[in-house]
This record gives sequence, C-alpha cells and structure tokens, in this order.
Amino acid sequence: MIQYIIKRFFMMVLTVLLIATLTFFLMHAIPGSPFDDDRTSNPTIQENLEKYYKLDQPLPVQYANYLKAIVTFDFGPSIKKPNDSVNSLLARGFPISFELGIITILVAVLSGVTLGTLAALRHNGIIDYLAMTFAVIGISIPNFILATLLIQIFAGELKWLPAATWQSPLHMILPTLALATGPMAIIARLTRSSMLEVLTQDYIKMARAKGLKPSRIIIRHALRNAMMPVVTIMGTMLAGILTGTFVIERIFAIPGMGKYFVESINNRDYPVIMGSTVFYSAFLVFMLFLVDIVYGILDPRIKLHKKEGESS
Repeated sequence: MIQYIIKRFFMMVLTVLLIATLTFFLMHAIPGSPFDDDRTSNPTIQENLEKYYKLDQPLPVQYANYLKAIVTFDFGPSIKKPNDSVNSLLARGFPISFELGIITILVAVLSGVTLGTLAALRHNGIIDYLAMTFAVIGISIPNFILATLLIQIFAGELKWLPAATWQSPLHMILPTLALATGPMAIIARLTRSSMLEVLTQDYIKMARAKGLKPSRIIIRHALRNAMMPVVTIMGTMLAGILTGTFVIERIFAIPGMGKYFVESINNRDYPVIMGSTVFYSAFLVFMLFLVDIVYGILDPRIKLHKKEGESS
C-alpha cells in the first residue's frame, strides 16, 4: 500500500505539472495582451505594467517563475484587481464553491443510490418506472437550462425560494438541485442495474436461506457490492460537478471561484487563470487518488489480485 501511495503521488505531481504547463503555453499562445484596453493604450504604461508583472521577460524565464510560484504557492497579485492577490481570491471564493460542490455530491449520491435501490427492489413496478423516467429526464436536461427553469418556477412564479446569491440555506436549494440532478440520475441508473445483478448472486440467495433480515441483506451485502460501479465513476463525476459549479455560480450570482475564473478568462488575467487552474487540478487529482483508496477498501479482491500477480 505504501508503494502504491508513493507511485500515485508522483503520478499526481506529473499530472498537475502537465496541466500547468499546457495552461501556461496556451495562455501565451493567444494573440494580444492583458493590457490591451483604453486605460493602458499608452505604450509607456503598457511597458511599465508588463515590467511590473514580469511579462516583459523571455518566455522560458516566465515559465521558470511560474513553476516557482507553483512550488511556493504564491501567484502574486491579480492583473485586473491589483489590490487582491491570487491567493486571497482563492481563499475567498473556493470555500463557497467547495461547499456547493460537497452539498451537491451528498445530495446526488444519497438520492441516486436510494432511487436506484428502490427501483431494483421494485423491478418492473411503478416505483421502477417513475425512478427511471426521472433519471432519463435528469440526464437529458443540461444543468444551466434546469437552473433557468428552477429560477423561473420557484423564484419567479411561485416565489418560494430566492433566485440568487449565497446567504442562507434557502439560497442553496436551487443551485444544488440544478447541479445535482444530472449526477443523481446517472447514479440512480447505475445503482439500479448493479443491484439487479447483485440480487441474483448465489451469496444473496444463501443469505436469504439463512433467514437474515431483508434490510441487512440489502445494506450489508447487496448494496456494498452494488456500489462498486458508482465508486468507479465518482472521480470523473466529482470533476464534472466541481467544474460545473462555474456555470451555476454565474447563473445564481454565487460569489465562488466560478465568478473569478470566468472574469479572469474574459480579462486575460494570467495570474488568476494559472493560479486557479493549478489549484483546481491539484485538488481534483487528489480527490481521484482518494477515490482509488476507497475503491480498494470496498473491493478487497483488488489487493488479492495484486498479491497473486506479485507471487506469480
């Protein structure tokens, strides 16, 4: 296990370095400058600004400075918000985006697993049909369209919930529903198909023959093995949810990292773009690593297979 963790750690470092390198060179490959606006149209002003932000140096030197900033995690001040550093923007926006992402994941997993399990236990029944109909609708509608519909219905017409900002638990309901519906539908369909397969296995029949309680059979034996496909896709789903918050945050005017990231792209704010990209890529790669660990805990056969391979 220690060797596996060390190997995965170096893979994570290489992955983050590759993403950071691609981001750096792609940003500098785009024609123009962050200072191409009316306020900095004076060549002297542009020259001074480029010198202040070290953009007048050769590209290899800028890349070396960028790698140093990654190691020290100090990306300097924002170009468009010189009074704020990139670190302060991350500290201000990421907790809100993280909170939205975690709430969304919890809602998606708990609701999806529950729907999928009920659908499998009531196979070809009314609950199964309703759950799978909801899943198809949830997968088919993009989250930004669903967000618009939710705002129009629950905030505009019914006036039950606030339409924007992030101030109270009521403000969290609509963006969480908009972001969690798609992943919840995928998890429900996956859980249903996996549960249907697991429920036909011999060890489930044996547990029933021994007279174990149905709830114990479902939770302790069937559900644990049925969760394996769900855990497998959790890494990519986590990445989709956390990056999907950027769009939802803009729609609901949530002051998270999505706001700063989109603004930095529009304004070509190099430090914010590269700092937030490195931060998010490192975070997502680390979460994928945790998913691998959980997968190994849930399925001991992976460790057994590894030991057999080593002995042979």
